[in-house]
Amino acid sequence: MRFDDSLKTVLAADVSTSFGARAAFRQLTDLIARGRAPADDVLIARLRAIGEHVPVGTRASVARGLALADPPAPLVALFAADDAEVAASVLRVARLTPENWDELIPRLSPMGRSVLRQRSDLPPSAMRALETMGRTDFALSDQRPSTQVVEGGPVAAVSDVPIVRAVSDEPVVPVAAEAPPVPGERFEIADLVHRIEEFQRGRNTPYPLALADEAQVASFRFESDADGIIRWIDSAPRGAVIGTHLAHAGVARTGVDGVAAGAFRKRAAFSDARLVVAGNSPLGGDWRIAGVPVFEQSSGRFMGYRGSARRPRIDEDAARARPVPAPTLDARGAEGLRRLVHELRTPTNAIAGFSELIERELLGPVAETYRERAAAIRAQVSGLIGAIEDLDMAARIEAAALDLRADVIALQPLLAQVAEDLAPLAARRGAALLLPDASDVRVAADPIAVERVISRLSATLLSASAPGETLRVMVDEGAGDLLHVSIDRPAAFVGRDDLGLLHLDDQVDDADGAPLLGVGFALRLVRNLAAQLGGHLLFEPTRLTVALPRAVAARKDAASTLLP
Repeated sequence: MRFDDSLKTVLAADVSTSFGARAAFRQLTDLIARGRAPADDVLIARLRAIGEHVPVGTRASVARGLALADPPAPLVALFAADDAEVAASVLRVARLTPENWDELIPRLSPMGRSVLRQRSDLPPSAMRALETMGRTDFALSDQRPSTQVVEGGPVAAVSDVPIVRAVSDEPVVPVAAEAPPVPGERFEIADLVHRIEEFQRGRNTPYPLALADEAQVASFRFESDADGIIRWIDSAPRGAVIGTHLAHAGVARTGVDGVAAGAFRKRAAFSDARLVVAGNSPLGGDWRIAGVPVFEQSSGRFMGYRGSARRPRIDEDAARARPVPAPTLDARGAEGLRRLVHELRTPTNAIAGFSELIERELLGPVAETYRERAAAIRAQVSGLIGAIEDLDMAARIEAAALDLRADVIALQPLLAQVAEDLAPLAARRGAALLLPDASDVRVAADPIAVERVISRLSATLLSASAPGETLRVMVDEGAGDLLHVSIDRPAAFVGRDDLGLLHLDDQVDDADGAPLLGVGFALRLVRNLAAQLGGHLLFEPTRLTVALPRAVAARKDAASTLLP
């Protein structure tokens, strides 16, 4: 008989620190989502209390992780009542019964119901409930408008409150009132709301949940508020661009360059500024944007920007001249891969455990032949477990669900541990790693991710080395915010460019110790994970170098020690 004390362990954890609160929030959510803990009022209240001390980014990451499970209705309701980013993440993928949807929809915010309206897999009763809530969600303010003028454009009147627009192909101007209403005449807001609902019901295609397979959009128009936040565009999916800051350059996966940010600070017009939209949606990729400032006519108050975006020409985008990289996973593919990894991990660990029991004769005497077979199976399963972990890491990066912990780690013990773990591989290949003296070097990043970057890079290069080769590991702290960890290329990799190495998946070496998923996959994982840490991977002629965030440390003269 086995007793599962996971819930008791989580509830007894110390949540007084930021790290403890984040860990407990993740663990308790996972237990409830997978049915290992009841979704009763006590645990939901406990989860809500812990969540008050967890950053919104972490809560959003946990919400995205619920796509791998079927969370119960109380847990979905808890996340749906959170900030917009958190609520949207869970409402895009939640699967509930019609009765649970009928109970949840009236309690959602207008933003939450707008997310559900983009789904096509809800039960009919839920769709009817959303339609009945339409009049509440699309209600307009009754405030009087004020007048504004657009540089180079006509005079129009706008309200100081948000404006509801119906999407069309005609130029969009704010709702205006040219003259006071005639006595005895009344503007029926309900009629306008009814027209908006009829228009959206009559559209040929609903708002899709994933648009990766559709043709890319060639251009769109946008408007921002006085803070530089884009609040409206005339294309879909709007969520890919809405919320982007014109005032902040290069602070997120989706963002503008310094041209737009500098123009915003001066309240000046700009053109040919760069906008990068993350993801594989029809709006994903590079853009060139232009905009003009908008001012209120009576007071001269800055109101925001109006502008347009277009795809860059071939001469404006040098990346288009490069060979097309290997396709990446979209959001659905990443979630599916993470689900597959979860299903593979349990039986693989079980095989490894039983193989070790047989090899070490923990269940009783075993013939030597079977012990040798068990040892071989355990060695192969160990490589398979490493490949599964790499797939899980790659899927988390693609799904933006990678949780990194801010920490400072000493580099020398990490290099020594990696060399010790790779000693059997080095012995099989007849090669060696030559480590530097980096006793005072510190890396400011997540320890697990840093270890994964260095170990995967070292193992990939070591697996391609020939007998007698020695691969030097060098550390250069430099003068900037990044330090460089370099490893010599083996002779098999000398003369290959970066694209050649990144696409070696179809040329996997069958020799002992070769990466199970291929050299290209391993190097792409190192590159992408280093980028998540704030660094990058450099392909130099005689070595590969990974740049990582540097913590303050004194520099010593390099002294090497030979490790087998």
